[in-house]
Amino acid sequence: MLRKILLVALAAILALPLFAGCKREAAPIKIGVELPLTGDYAYEGQGMLKAVQLMAEQVNQAGGLLGRKVELVVEDDAGDAGQASQVAQKLVDAGVIAVIGAYNSSATEPASVIYNEAGILHITPSSTATRLTEKGFQRFFRVCFLDDRQGLFAAKFMSEVMGAKKIGILHDNSTYAQGLAEHTKRYAEQLGMEVAFYDAINPADKDFTPTLTRIGGAGLDAVYFTGYHAQGGLLLKQSGELGLDLQWVMGNACNNPELIQIAGLENAVGTYVTTEPLPKDVDAPEARKFVADFKAQYGEEPASVWWMMAAEAFNVIRYAMEQTKSTDPKVLAEFLHQAKNINGITGPILGWDEKGDRLGTIHVAYYISDKGEFILNPQQPSP
Repeated sequence: MLRKILLVALAAILALPLFAGCKREAAPIKIGVELPLTGDYAYEGQGMLKAVQLMAEQVNQAGGLLGRKVELVVEDDAGDAGQASQVAQKLVDAGVIAVIGAYNSSATEPASVIYNEAGILHITPSSTATRLTEKGFQRFFRVCFLDDRQGLFAAKFMSEVMGAKKIGILHDNSTYAQGLAEHTKRYAEQLGMEVAFYDAINPADKDFTPTLTRIGGAGLDAVYFTGYHAQGGLLLKQSGELGLDLQWVMGNACNNPELIQIAGLENAVGTYVTTEPLPKDVDAPEARKFVADFKAQYGEEPASVWWMMAAEAFNVIRYAMEQTKSTDPKVLAEFLHQAKNINGITGPILGWDEKGDRLGTIHVAYYISDKGEFILNPQQPSP
């Protein structure tokens, strides 16, 4: 009997290394990604997803976050407010601790309510409507800049650089576009410009001839369109078809190559775009590394500022976790409200205010060249 006991004990001792090697791996850290992967904004959404996937892959290759792998839970909201609410609930049910998204303000707004109720950290890369951060949500942040600041920049650009006296402003009634239009109108009038045309299009329409005809007869020095690139491209295309001599200026939702493809190069040349700097023009080592890594991974440079902003949103979540050694959304949010001077992919992040808005503002103007490139305009308005 004693011999049997000794043999069993010996077998147990010898088996210990085998069991030690079978230690259960820590559960992954789930980060939600809510983007428009289909619909009018799919170009942006798919590029933003690539950027986030690149960042997550690099983190996992380096051992993960806090010793745990990162798992992205991706959902498509198609840029639609109704779908955004459904997507938000799916991500909450999936157990994510943070969410990157959505792309457009109309989708981000209803989703933010659900994330707030669930106590999830929520960072939008690209939703710039000023009112989004006026709801008192303590775990809602953005790495992009506000529409009221872009509106001031656009007004100053048209006044100081273009010398415009009489302008038109056209939006599409979306949360983002209407807000940007209202801010631009207010600042333009403060600068002494006459806003002689102010109206909206229905983004579901495909023929904007009646609106363009009225714009063409208004004798404007410039027309500022604050909507998205799909409609912006059609406006440029149809302006050319009508033979209208209009100087178009467009907001930061029109800063991607699809605008030119939709418009046709001959109709897009000379159009100005007000926006955050494109990835190729961000002078920071983190930005240069991101651009090089993106090109190595996908065979192309990131073409849109929103792709870089999506990577920045992931970068901020990573940084907060590493600094706090926590995955608790409350802890992460409290840290970000106090954080200062982060070396961001999109340039230095000075911090965030009490509402979750990024401190500091960077906007520039580009023009579309005869080669179909977005070129940094040599003249910019005063700071």
